[in-house]
Amino acid sequence: MRILVTGATGFLGGALIRNLAREGRGVVGTGRSGAALAALQAEGIPALAADLSHPSCVAALTLAGPFDAVVHTAALSSPFGPLEAFRAANVTGTVNALAVARACAVRRFVQISSPAVGFAPRDQINLSETAPLPKPINHYARTKREAEDLVLATPEVGPVILRPRGIYGAGDTALLPRLLKVAKSRPLPMLRGGNAAIDLTHVDDVISAIRAALDAPEAAEGAVYNISGGEMLSVVDIVEAACARSGFTPQWRPLPWRGAMAVARIVEFIARFRGYEPMITPYSLALFAFRQSLDLSRAREALGWQPQISFEEGLRRTFGHAP
Repeated sequence: MRILVTGATGFLGGALIRNLAREGRGVVGTGRSGAALAALQAEGIPALAADLSHPSCVAALTLAGPFDAVVHTAALSSPFGPLEAFRAANVTGTVNALAVARACAVRRFVQISSPAVGFAPRDQINLSETAPLPKPINHYARTKREAEDLVLATPEVGPVILRPRGIYGAGDTALLPRLLKVAKSRPLPMLRGGNAAIDLTHVDDVISAIRAALDAPEAAEGAVYNISGGEMLSVVDIVEAACARSGFTPQWRPLPWRGAMAVARIVEFIARFRGYEPMITPYSLALFAFRQSLDLSRAREALGWQPQISFEEGLRRTFGHAP
């Protein structure tokens, strides 16, 4: 099987393409970071510069084929930004990745989506893939939902959509690094008595889920699958464990939930008007307030996949030492 991995210069895409290359699968990666592309090429992994938001990339990537499968990890994943930027990366980018898949007549298209498409500021325990989708919490959720619809509307490429929650691991530059940066700079909000909890996913579990999706039978196509580490962990415990691994103790500030959310909405509105990233958004605040977990039964039954890496083991792999 020859596989095109988009977003190979990102955290997940880079980890995935290296894993597949070590396994001996034929892979080609795309990305926009020259330094990361050069690093892949130095390892003997074919990697092409491509901006999937531009239609011109379709012909070039098709010529790099043929491919049997596409894993579309490329996306703009950010808590804030203009809608146009999210739509270009997440919607137009998916349109063009699908065009390459159709031109190459691939048998499997694996789309990396996000549970953010179903996120709501309330407790959501064992949330299933078939649960009604709420109003999008932000532009990221809105455009990832649009991308899912595009993929599911293209049955000829054998679509499988994965929604991995909170990907972390060695090489991550977003989830834990952002959290640690904020925790070092100011107290974190303690909302609803510190009741918040969530299930995260180590990058190696996401990779194993992608491999399961690539090899899954045709019966698994045309569906969405939740992916996580399978442990609903206290947000306070997650933060304190990550901070301990980094050598410091976080500070907490109890705040009333409704008042804090009202402030977050005002701050986000002003930031959007003035064009800068706010210190806090309603989405990030809600993560510190509610209990969130995903139902993994569909992935177990249809893909034969289940998580293998506990959060404790994931932290060891991420930081490489005991606290």
